[in-house]
Amino acid sequence: MNKHKLKALILTVGAIFMAFLMINVTSQAASMDMVDVSNNNGYMSTAEYVSMRNEFGVKAVTVKISEGGTYKDPNAASNIANVQAAGMYINGYHFARYATKAQAIAEADFAGKTAKAAGLPVGAVLATDVESQEANNQSKATNDRNNAAFMSEIQKFGYRSDIYTSGSWANNKMTIKSRTGWIASYPYVVSGKNWYSTNHAWQWSSTAKFRISYGGFDVSQLNSNYYTADQKSTIKPTNKGAVKANNKEANKNTSKPYTAAKWVKESKTYTLKTAVKLHTGASTSSSVITILPAGTTVNTDKAIIKSGYRWVRQPRFNGYGYLATGPASNTLEYVKIGETHTYYTVKYDDSWWLIAQRNGLSMTTLASQNGKTIYTTIYPGQRLVVR
Repeated sequence: MNKHKLKALILTVGAIFMAFLMINVTSQAASMDMVDVSNNNGYMSTAEYVSMRNEFGVKAVTVKISEGGTYKDPNAASNIANVQAAGMYINGYHFARYATKAQAIAEADFAGKTAKAAGLPVGAVLATDVESQEANNQSKATNDRNNAAFMSEIQKFGYRSDIYTSGSWANNKMTIKSRTGWIASYPYVVSGKNWYSTNHAWQWSSTAKFRISYGGFDVSQLNSNYYTADQKSTIKPTNKGAVKANNKEANKNTSKPYTAAKWVKESKTYTLKTAVKLHTGASTSSSVITILPAGTTVNTDKAIIKSGYRWVRQPRFNGYGYLATGPASNTLEYVKIGETHTYYTVKYDDSWWLIAQRNGLSMTTLASQNGKTIYTTIYPGQRLVVR
Protein backbone atom coordinates (compact mmCIF):
# COMPACT_ATOMS: atom_id res chain seq x y z
CA MET A 1 0.00 0.00 0.00
CA ASN A 2 1.48 3.37 -0.99
CA LYS A 3 1.81 6.28 1.46
CA HIS A 4 -1.07 8.27 -0.07
CA LYS A 5 -3.48 5.36 0.24
CA LEU A 6 -2.29 4.64 3.77
CA LYS A 7 -2.80 8.29 4.76
CA ALA A 8 -6.30 8.27 3.26
CA LEU A 9 -7.15 5.06 5.14
CA ILE A 10 -5.90 6.52 8.44
CA LEU A 11 -7.95 9.71 7.93
CA THR A 12 -11.06 7.69 7.06
CA VAL A 13 -10.73 5.43 10.13
CA GLY A 14 -10.08 8.47 12.29
CA ALA A 15 -13.17 10.24 10.99
CA ILE A 16 -15.32 7.15 11.65
CA PHE A 17 -13.92 6.88 15.17
CA MET A 18 -14.61 10.57 15.92
CA ALA A 19 -18.15 10.28 14.55
CA PHE A 20 -18.73 7.24 16.74
CA LEU A 21 -17.31 9.07 19.73
CA MET A 22 -19.50 12.15 19.13
CA ILE A 23 -22.61 10.02 18.74
CA ASN A 24 -21.93 8.33 22.07
CA VAL A 25 -21.12 11.61 23.84
CA THR A 26 -24.30 13.20 22.48
CA SER A 27 -26.37 10.17 23.44
CA GLN A 28 -25.30 10.56 27.05
CA ALA A 29 -26.55 14.16 27.27
CA ALA A 30 -30.18 14.77 28.22
CA SER A 31 -32.00 16.37 25.30
CA MET A 32 -34.14 19.50 25.37
CA ASP A 33 -36.86 17.85 23.30
CA MET A 34 -39.92 19.34 24.99
CA VAL A 35 -40.72 22.47 26.99
CA ASP A 36 -43.85 23.01 29.09
CA VAL A 37 -45.25 26.49 29.67
CA SER A 38 -48.14 28.24 31.41
CA ASN A 39 -49.22 31.79 32.21
CA ASN A 40 -46.47 31.76 34.86
CA ASN A 41 -44.00 32.12 31.99
CA GLY A 42 -45.80 35.23 30.76
CA TYR A 43 -46.76 35.82 27.14
CA MET A 44 -44.60 33.72 24.81
CA SER A 45 -44.17 34.99 21.26
CA THR A 46 -43.73 32.97 18.08
CA ALA A 47 -40.17 34.32 17.87
CA GLU A 48 -39.35 32.80 21.27
CA TYR A 49 -40.62 29.40 20.18
CA VAL A 50 -38.68 29.65 16.91
CA SER A 51 -35.54 30.35 18.95
CA MET A 52 -36.20 27.30 21.11
CA ARG A 53 -36.67 25.18 17.99
CA ASN A 54 -33.72 26.45 15.94
CA GLU A 55 -31.12 27.10 18.62
CA PHE A 56 -31.95 24.40 21.15
CA GLY A 57 -33.60 21.64 19.11
CA VAL A 58 -36.92 21.75 20.98
CA LYS A 59 -39.42 19.56 19.14
CA ALA A 60 -42.59 19.92 21.22
CA VAL A 61 -44.27 22.31 23.64
CA THR A 62 -46.89 21.28 26.18
CA VAL A 63 -49.02 24.15 27.46
CA LYS A 64 -51.15 24.41 30.57
CA ILE A 65 -54.84 24.30 29.68
CA SER A 66 -56.66 24.27 32.99
CA GLU A 67 -56.62 23.45 36.69
CA GLY A 68 -59.25 21.90 38.91
CA GLY A 69 -62.83 22.50 37.84
CA THR A 70 -62.83 26.24 37.17
CA TYR A 71 -59.40 27.67 36.28
CA LYS A 72 -58.56 28.29 32.61
CA ASP A 73 -54.99 29.29 31.80
CA PRO A 74 -55.31 32.74 30.19
CA ASN A 75 -52.31 32.18 27.91
CA ALA A 76 -53.36 28.77 26.61
CA ALA A 77 -54.84 30.00 23.32
CA SER A 78 -51.91 32.33 22.47
CA ASN A 79 -49.37 29.65 23.42
CA ILE A 80 -51.08 27.08 21.20
CA ALA A 81 -51.30 29.46 18.24
CA ASN A 82 -47.70 30.67 18.56
CA VAL A 83 -46.25 27.18 18.99
CA GLN A 84 -48.07 26.05 15.85
CA ALA A 85 -46.87 29.14 13.98
CA ALA A 86 -43.32 28.17 14.97
CA GLY A 87 -43.83 24.75 13.37
CA MET A 88 -43.58 22.73 16.59
CA TYR A 89 -45.66 19.89 18.01
CA ILE A 90 -48.27 21.07 20.51
CA ASN A 91 -49.78 19.28 23.52
CA GLY A 92 -51.59 20.33 26.69
CA TYR A 93 -51.86 19.45 30.35
CA HIS A 94 -54.42 19.86 33.11
CA PHE A 95 -53.35 20.36 36.74
CA ALA A 96 -55.45 17.82 38.63
CA ARG A 97 -57.28 18.64 41.85
CA TYR A 98 -59.62 15.65 41.86
CA ALA A 99 -59.93 13.37 44.88
CA THR A 100 -62.82 11.20 43.68
CA LYS A 101 -63.76 9.43 40.48
CA ALA A 102 -66.69 11.79 39.94
CA GLN A 103 -64.41 14.81 40.34
CA ALA A 104 -61.90 13.28 37.91
CA ILE A 105 -64.57 12.88 35.24
CA ALA A 106 -65.87 16.41 35.84
CA GLU A 107 -62.34 17.86 35.58
CA ALA A 108 -61.70 15.90 32.38
CA ASP A 109 -64.89 17.32 30.84
CA PHE A 110 -63.82 20.82 31.89
CA ALA A 111 -60.27 20.34 30.57
CA GLY A 112 -61.48 18.88 27.27
CA LYS A 113 -63.93 21.72 26.61
CA THR A 114 -61.33 24.32 27.62
CA ALA A 115 -58.72 22.72 25.34
CA LYS A 116 -61.16 22.72 22.40
CA ALA A 117 -61.97 26.39 22.95
CA ALA A 118 -58.26 27.28 23.18
CA GLY A 119 -57.53 25.55 19.87
CA LEU A 120 -55.66 22.42 21.00
CA PRO A 121 -55.83 20.16 17.92
CA VAL A 122 -57.46 16.75 18.01
CA GLY A 123 -54.83 14.03 18.38
CA ALA A 124 -52.65 16.05 20.74
CA VAL A 125 -51.80 14.74 24.20
CA LEU A 126 -53.82 16.26 27.05
CA ALA A 127 -51.99 14.96 30.11
CA THR A 128 -53.18 15.00 33.70
CA ASP A 129 -50.63 16.64 36.01
CA VAL A 130 -50.97 14.75 39.30
CA GLU A 131 -48.92 16.31 42.10
CA SER A 132 -51.46 18.17 44.26
CA GLN A 133 -52.16 17.86 47.97
CA GLU A 134 -55.50 16.27 47.06
CA ALA A 135 -53.70 13.36 45.36
CA ASN A 136 -51.14 13.17 48.16
CA ASN A 137 -53.95 12.45 50.63
CA GLN A 138 -55.30 9.52 48.59
CA SER A 139 -54.25 5.89 48.52
CA LYS A 140 -52.44 4.50 45.50
CA ALA A 141 -55.55 2.53 44.52
CA THR A 142 -57.73 5.64 44.70
CA ASN A 143 -55.29 7.69 42.63
CA ASP A 144 -55.11 4.90 40.05
CA ARG A 145 -58.90 4.79 39.81
CA ASN A 146 -59.20 8.57 39.51
CA ASN A 147 -56.44 8.86 36.91
CA ALA A 148 -57.98 6.09 34.81
CA ALA A 149 -61.35 7.86 34.93
CA PHE A 150 -59.82 11.17 33.84
CA MET A 151 -57.88 9.64 30.96
CA SER A 152 -60.84 7.63 29.72
CA GLU A 153 -63.04 10.72 29.73
CA ILE A 154 -60.45 12.95 28.04
CA GLN A 155 -60.23 10.55 25.10
CA LYS A 156 -63.87 11.34 24.30
CA PHE A 157 -62.69 14.77 23.14
CA GLY A 158 -60.28 13.22 20.63
CA TYR A 159 -57.17 13.76 22.75
CA ARG A 160 -54.59 11.20 23.75
CA SER A 161 -53.97 10.83 27.48
CA ASP A 162 -51.00 10.47 29.81
CA ILE A 163 -49.95 11.09 33.42
CA TYR A 164 -47.35 13.62 34.56
CA THR A 165 -45.99 13.24 38.09
CA SER A 166 -42.77 13.31 40.10
CA GLY A 167 -40.28 10.49 40.28
CA SER A 168 -40.93 10.06 44.01
CA TRP A 169 -44.67 9.59 43.34
CA ALA A 170 -44.38 7.30 40.32
CA ASN A 171 -45.38 3.77 41.40
CA ASN A 172 -45.63 4.93 45.01
CA LYS A 173 -48.56 7.33 44.98
CA MET A 174 -49.87 5.99 41.67
CA THR A 175 -49.06 3.36 39.07
CA ILE A 176 -47.07 4.49 36.04
CA LYS A 177 -46.63 1.58 33.66
CA SER A 178 -43.71 1.13 31.30
CA ARG A 179 -44.26 2.83 27.92
CA THR A 180 -46.52 5.41 29.54
CA GLY A 181 -45.95 8.45 31.72
CA TRP A 182 -44.09 11.75 31.84
CA ILE A 183 -41.87 11.76 34.93
CA ALA A 184 -40.14 14.71 36.61
CA SER A 185 -36.89 14.13 38.49
CA TYR A 186 -33.92 16.48 38.56
CA PRO A 187 -30.36 15.14 38.98
CA TYR A 188 -27.51 17.47 39.93
CA VAL A 189 -25.33 16.21 37.09
CA VAL A 190 -27.43 15.50 34.01
CA SER A 191 -24.71 14.23 31.66
CA GLY A 192 -24.55 10.46 31.63
CA LYS A 193 -28.07 10.13 33.05
CA ASN A 194 -30.93 8.50 31.15
CA TRP A 195 -33.64 8.22 33.78
CA TYR A 196 -37.14 6.89 33.03
CA SER A 197 -36.03 5.69 29.61
CA THR A 198 -38.96 3.24 29.46
CA ASN A 199 -41.49 6.06 29.94
CA HIS A 200 -42.66 8.53 27.30
CA ALA A 201 -40.76 11.49 28.71
CA TRP A 202 -38.35 12.51 31.47
CA GLN A 203 -38.47 16.10 32.75
CA TRP A 204 -34.89 16.61 33.90
CA SER A 205 -34.77 20.33 34.75
CA SER A 206 -37.08 23.13 35.83
CA THR A 207 -34.55 25.94 35.38
CA ALA A 208 -33.47 25.71 31.73
CA LYS A 209 -32.63 29.04 30.07
CA PHE A 210 -33.39 30.09 26.51
CA ARG A 211 -31.62 32.95 24.79
CA ILE A 212 -34.48 35.38 24.17
CA SER A 213 -36.93 34.18 26.84
CA TYR A 214 -37.14 35.38 30.43
CA GLY A 215 -36.82 33.06 33.42
CA GLY A 216 -36.41 29.31 33.85
CA PHE A 217 -38.32 26.61 31.97
CA ASP A 218 -39.20 22.96 32.49
CA VAL A 219 -37.47 20.82 29.86
CA SER A 220 -37.94 17.15 29.06
CA GLN A 221 -36.26 14.43 27.08
CA LEU A 222 -38.63 12.40 24.91
CA ASN A 223 -38.03 8.67 25.03
CA SER A 224 -40.77 7.83 22.52
CA ASN A 225 -42.68 9.64 19.78
CA TYR A 226 -45.84 9.83 21.89
CA TYR A 227 -45.65 13.59 22.41
CA THR A 228 -44.89 14.21 18.73
CA ALA A 229 -47.17 11.60 17.13
CA ASP A 230 -50.18 12.39 14.95
CA GLN A 231 -48.84 15.87 14.19
CA LYS A 232 -46.60 16.43 11.20
CA SER A 233 -43.75 18.91 10.90
CA THR A 234 -40.98 19.02 8.33
CA ILE A 235 -39.13 21.89 10.03
CA LYS A 236 -35.62 21.08 11.21
CA PRO A 237 -33.30 23.12 13.46
CA THR A 238 -31.36 25.55 11.26
CA ASN A 239 -28.37 25.80 13.58
CA LYS A 240 -27.26 22.32 14.62
CA GLY A 241 -24.04 23.68 16.12
CA ALA A 242 -26.05 25.88 18.49
CA VAL A 243 -28.21 22.92 19.49
CA LYS A 244 -25.15 20.86 20.42
CA ALA A 245 -23.54 23.76 22.28
CA ASN A 246 -26.69 24.61 24.21
CA ASN A 247 -27.38 20.99 25.13
CA LYS A 248 -23.80 20.67 26.38
CA GLU A 249 -24.20 23.82 28.49
CA ALA A 250 -27.59 22.68 29.84
CA ASN A 251 -26.10 19.37 30.97
CA LYS A 252 -23.42 21.01 33.09
CA ASN A 253 -23.59 20.71 36.86
CA THR A 254 -24.35 24.30 37.82
CA SER A 255 -24.97 23.79 41.53
CA LYS A 256 -22.74 22.60 44.34
CA PRO A 257 -24.58 20.19 46.62
CA TYR A 258 -23.37 18.71 49.83
CA THR A 259 -21.48 15.53 49.03
CA ALA A 260 -24.09 13.12 47.74
CA ALA A 261 -25.15 10.42 50.22
CA LYS A 262 -22.82 11.80 52.90
CA TRP A 263 -24.08 13.43 56.09
CA VAL A 264 -22.56 16.76 57.10
CA LYS A 265 -22.80 18.53 60.45
CA GLU A 266 -25.46 21.22 60.58
CA SER A 267 -26.58 22.43 64.00
CA LYS A 268 -29.49 24.75 63.24
CA THR A 269 -32.86 25.72 64.64
CA TYR A 270 -35.66 25.88 62.06
CA THR A 271 -39.14 27.33 62.36
CA LEU A 272 -41.46 25.55 59.94
CA LYS A 273 -43.28 27.83 57.51
CA THR A 274 -45.68 25.06 56.53
CA ALA A 275 -46.69 21.64 57.83
CA VAL A 276 -43.92 19.08 57.17
CA LYS A 277 -43.87 15.30 57.49
CA LEU A 278 -41.30 13.91 59.93
CA HIS A 279 -39.98 10.58 58.61
CA THR A 280 -38.18 7.63 60.20
CA GLY A 281 -35.47 7.90 57.51
CA ALA A 282 -34.15 10.27 54.83
CA SER A 283 -36.58 9.01 52.21
CA THR A 284 -40.09 9.99 51.14
CA SER A 285 -40.99 6.29 51.16
CA SER A 286 -40.00 5.85 54.82
CA SER A 287 -42.68 5.77 57.52
CA VAL A 288 -44.10 9.04 58.81
CA ILE A 289 -43.59 9.61 62.55
CA THR A 290 -45.88 12.63 62.66
CA ILE A 291 -46.83 15.76 60.75
CA LEU A 292 -45.20 18.82 62.29
CA PRO A 293 -47.53 21.83 62.02
CA ALA A 294 -46.45 25.25 60.75
CA GLY A 295 -44.70 27.23 63.48
CA THR A 296 -42.99 24.19 64.99
CA THR A 297 -39.36 24.75 66.06
CA VAL A 298 -36.99 21.98 64.99
CA ASN A 299 -33.37 21.56 66.17
CA THR A 300 -31.15 19.64 63.75
CA ASP A 301 -27.64 18.19 63.91
CA LYS A 302 -26.94 16.91 60.37
CA ALA A 303 -27.97 17.38 56.73
CA ILE A 304 -27.71 15.37 53.52
CA ILE A 305 -28.58 15.57 49.81
CA LYS A 306 -30.40 12.36 48.91
CA SER A 307 -32.92 11.14 46.32
CA GLY A 308 -33.72 14.59 45.01
CA TYR A 309 -34.24 16.29 48.37
CA ARG A 310 -32.23 18.09 51.02
CA TRP A 311 -32.83 16.34 54.35
CA VAL A 312 -32.04 17.34 57.93
CA ARG A 313 -31.88 15.12 61.00
CA GLN A 314 -33.69 15.93 64.25
CA PRO A 315 -32.40 14.27 67.45
CA ARG A 316 -35.34 12.89 69.47
CA PHE A 317 -35.59 11.27 72.90
CA ASN A 318 -35.88 7.82 71.31
CA GLY A 319 -33.73 8.22 68.21
CA TYR A 320 -33.95 10.55 65.19
CA GLY A 321 -36.54 12.09 62.89
CA TYR A 322 -35.88 13.25 59.32
CA LEU A 323 -37.52 15.99 57.30
CA ALA A 324 -37.03 17.36 53.80
CA THR A 325 -36.26 21.07 53.74
CA GLY A 326 -36.79 21.33 49.98
CA PRO A 327 -35.81 19.91 46.58
CA ALA A 328 -32.09 19.29 46.20
CA SER A 329 -32.03 21.50 43.11
CA ASN A 330 -33.08 24.51 45.16
CA THR A 331 -30.73 26.27 47.59
CA LEU A 332 -33.75 27.77 49.37
CA GLU A 333 -35.72 25.67 51.82
CA TYR A 334 -39.34 24.97 52.56
CA VAL A 335 -38.47 25.70 56.16
CA LYS A 336 -36.46 28.72 57.24
CA ILE A 337 -34.23 29.58 60.15
CA GLY A 338 -36.17 32.11 62.26
CA GLU A 339 -36.05 35.48 60.50
CA THR A 340 -38.22 38.44 59.54
CA HIS A 341 -39.90 38.07 56.16
CA THR A 342 -41.20 40.57 53.63
CA TYR A 343 -44.66 39.70 52.38
CA TYR A 344 -46.55 40.60 49.22
CA THR A 345 -50.35 40.54 48.96
CA VAL A 346 -51.57 39.00 45.70
CA LYS A 347 -53.67 41.33 43.54
CA TYR A 348 -56.14 40.61 40.77
CA ASP A 349 -54.39 39.52 37.53
CA ASP A 350 -51.13 38.73 39.41
CA SER A 351 -49.22 35.58 38.49
CA TRP A 352 -46.16 33.76 39.81
CA TRP A 353 -44.20 35.22 36.91
CA LEU A 354 -45.25 38.85 37.53
CA ILE A 355 -44.61 38.70 41.28
CA ALA A 356 -41.25 36.97 40.81
CA GLN A 357 -40.17 39.52 38.20
CA ARG A 358 -41.06 42.46 40.46
CA ASN A 359 -39.05 41.03 43.32
CA GLY A 360 -35.99 39.81 41.42
CA LEU A 361 -36.75 36.11 41.98
CA SER A 362 -37.27 33.10 39.75
CA MET A 363 -40.78 31.65 39.79
CA THR A 364 -39.47 28.36 41.17
CA THR A 365 -37.72 30.14 44.06
CA LEU A 366 -40.78 32.24 44.86
CA ALA A 367 -43.08 29.22 44.87
CA SER A 368 -40.66 27.01 46.84
CA GLN A 369 -40.11 29.55 49.61
CA ASN A 370 -43.89 29.61 50.04
CA GLY A 371 -44.13 25.82 50.18
CA LYS A 372 -45.82 25.60 46.78
CA THR A 373 -45.09 24.86 43.12
CA ILE A 374 -45.46 27.25 40.19
CA TYR A 375 -48.57 25.27 39.19
CA THR A 376 -50.38 26.13 42.43
CA THR A 377 -53.16 28.65 41.89
CA ILE A 378 -52.75 31.92 43.78
CA TYR A 379 -55.67 34.17 44.71
CA PRO A 380 -56.19 37.91 45.35
CA GLY A 381 -55.60 38.70 49.02
CA GLN A 382 -53.18 35.81 49.53
CA ARG A 383 -49.87 36.72 51.24
CA LEU A 384 -46.62 35.43 49.78
CA VAL A 385 -43.11 35.58 51.22
CA VAL A 386 -40.88 37.54 48.79
CA ARG A 387 -37.86 38.16 51.07
